[in-house]
Amino acid sequence: KEYEVRGFPIIAPAGGESSGFVQFRGVDDLRFRIFEYNGFEVGPLAGYRFGRDEDDATRLTGLGDVDGGIVVGGYAAYNFGSFKPFLSYHHQVTGDDAGAVLRAGAETRFSLTPNIMVTAVAGASYADDEYMQSYFSVTAAQALASGLSAYDADSGFKDVYFSLGTDIPLSELWSMKLGVKYTHLIGDASDSPIVETDSQFSGLLGFSYRFGLAR
Repeated sequence: KEYEVRGFPIIAPAGGESSGFVQFRGVDDLRFRIFEYNGFEVGPLAGYRFGRDEDDATRLTGLGDVDGGIVVGGYAAYNFGSFKPFLSYHHQVTGDDAGAVLRAGAETRFSLTPNIMVTAVAGASYADDEYMQSYFSVTAAQALASGLSAYDADSGFKDVYFSLGTDIPLSELWSMKLGVKYTHLIGDASDSPIVETDSQFSGLLGFSYRFGLAR
């Protein structure tokens, strides 16, 4: 129920547009297409998962911190023209063992202007036991410290989501990235006593600069 602003850098090889070799889908979802054949594409992904501090909100007092960390995984997608279903796997490998998330969904691209393409994405997220324990469960000790009821969240689908994103060229080298996302918690995530509202909103504002490395 409380929001904050976070900043982060991304440095990646050129080709960061939606259909290029590098595809940015979120802080924990920077995809690298290494194989493509007849519309099918597959590759690794990397990123970062922000953690959660108990002083982020009064409701979290007594629950302790959950460390963020580097995320690695992979994805597969198939292009049906402008429609692309996908499956992606995101596992945190540093910080706390906060588990993994599997996302399934589809995206489509359409022109807003001759120079601006918008990418719309809809999907659902499945979280394993470690993830659900870290972010939605309340142990007996945490219940005593926080005043919340003890709760054991099992693996399963945790949310459905919809997002819109675009890159707006500002010059030959500069561009602006805009994005909005709505997530609705479901299942054990929605029922957790930690959760104050099932609806979660996020936005993205970024600027990119393309440069070369002198030999």
